[in-house]
Amino acid sequence: MSGGLPDWRKAASEDGVEAAAIKAMRAELQALRQALDVQLPAKRAVGRNLLVATWNVRAFGGLTPAWRSGEDDSPKRNWRGLAYIAEIISRFDVVALQEVRGDFKALRELMKTLGPGWQFLMTDVNRGSAGNDERMAYVFDASRVQLSGLAGELTVPDDPRVLEQLGVEPGSQFRQFARSPYAVSFRSGRETFILVTMHVLYGDDYADRTPELKAIAAWMKDWAKDTARWGHSLMLLGDFNIDNKGDVNDEAFRSTGLYVPEELDGAPRTVSFTADGKPPKYYDQIAWFRQNSGFALGMEFITAGGFNFKDLLFQADPKLKPQSMSWRVSDHLPLWCEFAVRS
Repeated sequence: MSGGLPDWRKAASEDGVEAAAIKAMRAELQALRQALDVQLPAKRAVGRNLLVATWNVRAFGGLTPAWRSGEDDSPKRNWRGLAYIAEIISRFDVVALQEVRGDFKALRELMKTLGPGWQFLMTDVNRGSAGNDERMAYVFDASRVQLSGLAGELTVPDDPRVLEQLGVEPGSQFRQFARSPYAVSFRSGRETFILVTMHVLYGDDYADRTPELKAIAAWMKDWAKDTARWGHSLMLLGDFNIDNKGDVNDEAFRSTGLYVPEELDGAPRTVSFTADGKPPKYYDQIAWFRQNSGFALGMEFITAGGFNFKDLLFQADPKLKPQSMSWRVSDHLPLWCEFAVRS
């Protein structure tokens, strides 16, 4: 990690609870680093490889300025949880974050922790109950990835013809994305790529998500035709609230040819695994169009995976159950892809 952890020296005069939390954090941080070294590709020389990730960080808003959160503290996320988040993010070149809240104190502290070589972009807050006071954000290692000019939110014009083009069925209540997808273009080596991140409406019913999934799939296909002419790669990533591979919403997501690499099929998406034998949720995805589409990804795909930190963090001082840990780190796990880039 290029920056440093929040200043734990201030805890020197605190009681044993804070000191014990810092000691446990240091041990777990070492274990976390070792696991990341084993499970993730290393960052090679600039312009040789690119590591793109997506992570829904649960309610990433406020921060309690302590190493151990008390029962009455709100939020539960503290310096210790932030240190783990920063270490994981530091292993990638660019990370799309979902659930950044209106209060983005934790994001500001994350950037300080990562250090001056890191930058971020984010949207304004999505208003309305469906928007859930959320922003979309990108955090990126500016020593390896640069902005290439485009940044904007995708919104649907009030035009019936556009709705028809986006596959919205007559009579559907869908008129606009609940949380506007956020598109930003980046450059690494000689490659230019556009990332579009999204957090699909959860809704009251599983069918509530289908119109947004169909619309973004149609939008991406239409846009990919244009970007391919310029040799730019286009990727869609984020939390799409898809329950299972092959179900109706997964089919809607893939309806225009979006491809999720097979390496992500078995990657866990959440920290809570069902005990009833049901498959874990298939919420988060990274997707693009393949060669047979005529407007494929321009970069060479190498490999992909997830990173499961569930059994590494908050195992002592205090030892927390996954649900409690998720409020300090996240209930979702990051997904990532590695690409070869031309230098």
